[in-house]
Amino acid sequence: MDDVEGVRDPRIRMWGPVCRAVASLLGPYAEVVLHDPDTDRVLEIWNPMTTRRAGDPSMLGELDALDQSATDVYGPYEKLLVDGRRLSSVSAVLRDARGQPSAVLCVNLDRTPLEQAAAILSAFGAPTVQRPEPLFEQDWSERIQHIIGSHVRETGRPVERMTRQDRLAVLGQLDEARVFAVRRATPVVAGALRISRSTVYGLLAELRTPTAKD
Repeated sequence: MDDVEGVRDPRIRMWGPVCRAVASLLGPYAEVVLHDPDTDRVLEIWNPMTTRRAGDPSMLGELDALDQSATDVYGPYEKLLVDGRRLSSVSAVLRDARGQPSAVLCVNLDRTPLEQAAAILSAFGAPTVQRPEPLFEQDWSERIQHIIGSHVRETGRPVERMTRQDRLAVLGQLDEARVFAVRRATPVVAGALRISRSTVYGLLAELRTPTAKD
């Protein structure tokens, strides 16, 4: 549809600025389409991702079959292009003063740049090899952070929400790693676990005391 024909349609005059604004903000990764629900044809399209043009069939289906509880906004839902690109799409039914569907606005966002960015960030953040332990063998403060941090990640509980059993488990690992053989380690461990030094000593004593069964 050319500009002269487009101006004749009041729906394009009304909603065209909104469509252009969305297309300008998200372009070139967003296709914005304004549909005519009466003729089931495309009124206008901004940033087209396919060969579809104004006047082509919309193939929207029956609006009466839509979930009325969605308050005329549907999505985001997934769509696929023939080249394999994934889209996140949202559709809105635009109504006239009488409450009748006047147009349907669809925004199709190409997720390819987001997926590529996520893959790059994941590659940066993902370890590819085991850490060289000899480099950290003498770094007892790093060992403390590693053991406590590993427990937090495994349990999903931060240090301030650790249970008594959590602290016993962490202190047991630190003791096995001979962290407490370093004279200055206890206050560092207490600070990292956010407990007092006396609590650390008490829990260590409990760990090191043989049970009757042993």
